[in-house]
Amino acid sequence: MSSPSPKDVRVRIAPSPTGTIHLGLARTTLFNWAYARHHGGKLILRIEDTDTDRSIPESEEQILEGLTWLGTQWDEGPGVGGPHEPYHQAQRVANHTLAADKLLEAGHAYRCFCSRERLNDLRTAMEAKKETPRYDRTCRDLERAESDARAAAGELFALRFRVQPGETVVNDLVRGKVTFQNADVDDWVMVRQGGNPTYNFVVVCDDADMQISHVFRGEEHLVNTPKQILLYQAMGLEAPEFGHLPLMLGKDGKKLSKRHGSVSLALFREAGYAKAATLNFLARQGWSLDGETEIFSMERFVEAFDICDVNKAGSIFDYEKFAWMSGEYVRLESLAELRENCTPFLIASGLLSAEQIAADPARLEGALALGQDRIRIYSEMPEQIAFLYSADDAVEYEEKAEANCRKHANRIQILKDYLAFLRPALEGGASAQDLRTAAKAWVGEQGLKFPQLFQPLRCALTGKAGGPDMFDIIAWLGTGSTIRRIELGIERLA
Repeated sequence: MSSPSPKDVRVRIAPSPTGTIHLGLARTTLFNWAYARHHGGKLILRIEDTDTDRSIPESEEQILEGLTWLGTQWDEGPGVGGPHEPYHQAQRVANHTLAADKLLEAGHAYRCFCSRERLNDLRTAMEAKKETPRYDRTCRDLERAESDARAAAGELFALRFRVQPGETVVNDLVRGKVTFQNADVDDWVMVRQGGNPTYNFVVVCDDADMQISHVFRGEEHLVNTPKQILLYQAMGLEAPEFGHLPLMLGKDGKKLSKRHGSVSLALFREAGYAKAATLNFLARQGWSLDGETEIFSMERFVEAFDICDVNKAGSIFDYEKFAWMSGEYVRLESLAELRENCTPFLIASGLLSAEQIAADPARLEGALALGQDRIRIYSEMPEQIAFLYSADDAVEYEEKAEANCRKHANRIQILKDYLAFLRPALEGGASAQDLRTAAKAWVGEQGLKFPQLFQPLRCALTGKAGGPDMFDIIAWLGTGSTIRRIELGIERLA
């Protein structure tokens, strides 16, 4: 099945400012953004803040910041403006009220005067019978004159949508044809007692006003779609095309939640995952470039993206694979990019100050080059290169590193002999490659095995059992620190 190529594609994301941006919203945003870019359309951002009890200004700021960090820039919305302002749902109440009045006048909606107590009792009774709770339509057939009179007298009421018999068909661009029996759709509340409109009502009003052509959202919203299509029909409007994206799942096959790990985009960002890897990995949640390619650019993603290629089945969010992909992108970065991305973490760890970094960025890049192949996320870099910035007499020896050394009974003599061999080469300005070649030849001449030299030498210089190339480390440390650390190693490993 091939997706349509409409002339005026207008897609939207409509987050509620009640928390941080989660992975599901980030993936939904990415797919909408890619579809709009692929078809030369527009991405609209609308803040659904009608739930005044739960909406938090700080949450909106975090959502906007997170989406900006992702690079999925919207074409209309907060901070950008556009022809359909305002882009905050709470500021569009006048439009919602007008639409509700028109539906009431046309008979597509009716006033429900049932008290909350009666509705709660009705729900309890139906649940006791193991029936799906639904409104019994007590007020559906009230004469209009009686309804008007009770409302005029100040009696509280909600506004319900009058669902007509028949069926509603959703030609879902992801899931195919889905048919709903209208008999299974409740006469749902459009406007609550007190005048607060509900999601299914205002989302249709705003999508219609903003001329949204396609609605791509999580599959948990599929159950809302027949209500919304019926509302479009009642308003005499053409409904947008729908596509419901698969759930994101943990390895246990259950819906992704905090029990699987972080589900907040902000936390991954704060942990130091590469942004390009985050986009790439989210793009793979329910969609595949060719079934094999794991690493691809956003340009290639946009070029290839087809909403009809999105899978129906849930996608597994593999945290370990995400970290692997981040590492792949870290290794593709230039040293200047790596320095920029690692700097906040180096400062936060206390390893370096902003002034130290600014004073000698080239030296820092040399250190980062030693750790680049050994990290997956930027926050791992401080620990990876901390030994380089330790005082020579404060290098901490890992237990495994020291144990490896002490297996060699002649370790002290080997270090002494090698230091005597190494010192003239260092003082003569030998390169890392020259030192590497000479060391291998020296080991052979002494009749040694490589671990007999390199395990004590690595421990003395770095305190670690493994790590970057030994002679790249020596080149970075320089003559003075290299000699001093070996001399200290001879004392400490005796």
